[in-house]
Amino acid sequence: MKINKIISALTLFILILVSCSDEWLKPDPLSFFAPENVYVDEAGFESGLIRCRKEMNAENHGYMNPIAVDVMYTDVAVPLRQSNFNQNTPSLVQQVPLVLTIFSNTYGYIKNANTIISRIDNITWANESIRNRILSEAFWFRAYWYYRLVHTYGDIPWVGEELTGAKLDYNSTTRWAILAKIQQDLEFAVQWLPVTPAALGNVTKGAANHLLAKVYLANCEFDKAINATTAVINGPYALMKQRFGVDAAKKWHNVMWDLHRYQNKNLSVNKETIYATVDRPEAPTETWWSNPGTYSMRLYTPSYWKVLDVTGNRACNWQTIPGDTLGIGNGDVRTNDFWHYWMWNEAGYTWENTPDMRRAPNNWIEMGKETAEIITVRPGSPNFGEPLTKLYYKSLADTTDTWYPWPQYKTYTPTPNYHQPHGGQGDWYTFRLAETYLLRAEAYFWKGQFDLAAADINVVRERAHAPLITAADATIDYIFTERVKELYTEEPRHSEMVRASFIFAKLNLDGYSLSTISAKNWYYDRVMKYNPFYKDPKYRFWDNTANMSPKHMLWPIPQSVITANTMGVINQNYGYDGYENNVPPLETIP
Repeated sequence: MKINKIISALTLFILILVSCSDEWLKPDPLSFFAPENVYVDEAGFESGLIRCRKEMNAENHGYMNPIAVDVMYTDVAVPLRQSNFNQNTPSLVQQVPLVLTIFSNTYGYIKNANTIISRIDNITWANESIRNRILSEAFWFRAYWYYRLVHTYGDIPWVGEELTGAKLDYNSTTRWAILAKIQQDLEFAVQWLPVTPAALGNVTKGAANHLLAKVYLANCEFDKAINATTAVINGPYALMKQRFGVDAAKKWHNVMWDLHRYQNKNLSVNKETIYATVDRPEAPTETWWSNPGTYSMRLYTPSYWKVLDVTGNRACNWQTIPGDTLGIGNGDVRTNDFWHYWMWNEAGYTWENTPDMRRAPNNWIEMGKETAEIITVRPGSPNFGEPLTKLYYKSLADTTDTWYPWPQYKTYTPTPNYHQPHGGQGDWYTFRLAETYLLRAEAYFWKGQFDLAAADINVVRERAHAPLITAADATIDYIFTERVKELYTEEPRHSEMVRASFIFAKLNLDGYSLSTISAKNWYYDRVMKYNPFYKDPKYRFWDNTANMSPKHMLWPIPQSVITANTMGVINQNYGYDGYENNVPPLETIP
């Protein structure tokens, strides 16, 4: 792991925030792992790609990871302890600091891809196709991270090459210019990446087309998005409709359960996987991204284990037998009743009797109006064997973080390498075919081809045994509701909602425009429409009341980065301190 430590030490924003002395910037000439000693042959470049692949785990591993934080400020949830976005500033975001640190962390991942890209022609390649494959995979990683950045922060600096010295003259570049550049890179990558991966974690043609489709959508090139998604759908992929993998013999479960077991996500038999990260509990510790790992049973589930019995003692602590399966939830992603109940009420069904497997009783842990399906198991409890109940709460306000249902089929990840069941190491989806269908459905929607949009949505719903829809149902709201039903814990939901907001604005639809996007945008309107936590009586926890404005669609650029950039101007987003110092951003890639 020495190579990882040395490469990590060169992270972009450490360069501009820490010492700028020439001696500090120069690699140790005695180090075998300096870039000039690594990128000397094909094996060296492959080692660089290994680092890029591992960094994809940053999205879905670790406490308060980016995917979880992306879900927090959307239509289906709030952050448990920091629901007031007005308190998030360019200098401080209490409880959810990743709102700021995603920025600098992501540039570190871009830096590692840039090192490969910048050095690709420092050697003579005997086989041009190998050179192009390696370059294409580096392009894909860089494009992935830039796609995330521009749909989190908007206009940002473009860094497209390896930095060999301190740089303090960054300037913001428009989101549109960056999208155009990564589109060009991905179009190159699609030509050279293989159809099937040589090893787990390698990027394929399908992953490139899937990401390219998202970029085409962002650029309002809907026909190209349809072509890219169709290339994936017609490729070596298929939705999984039959039981498979580690729990296939357990009759209590169904194919949706199988689909989300970490052991099954990269199985060759799983034809739905387009790209999944690799992080195994049985692998050497130096290969892990973090410990305990995904935190899926900490972030996405309530603190059920704090519920009391009649004696005032915990009825079902995480240390008891159920804890291994239910985890030690902390309620950080505090979901709402739109997600729990209301979105499942359709076609005459309710959440209680829907045939949709994604809300099936054997896939969710229910905590009802008065009692839960979790049983009191504390030895000696007068309530032993009885369901957990709200009767013994000192205050019903305490139920905020301890009492709500959750999709166990999505969150259950064993934690063998940690003393608490937070959710351990595990492979995780980045792209899978169900999303590809929903992306193509969205492209058809923007083109007004609602019958084709409904047909693609129905492919996903049919697999889930959900009632099918008609062309009249195929709205953008419906598509994004379907996305969260299918992709909860997988998609960066805030980013995807921001992408759709910019499309509305660029097309001047429904009263949205680019000139007023900070004051009126689809992201904010959808959050206000569907998230009851922002309606009276507003969600409140830890003296923090849920609050959001249209300007909060884009998150604040860290002030530390702006201040350290003494020879250029990195713009701040509208509504945050420092916006008044902005200058026109660059409209082309330098």
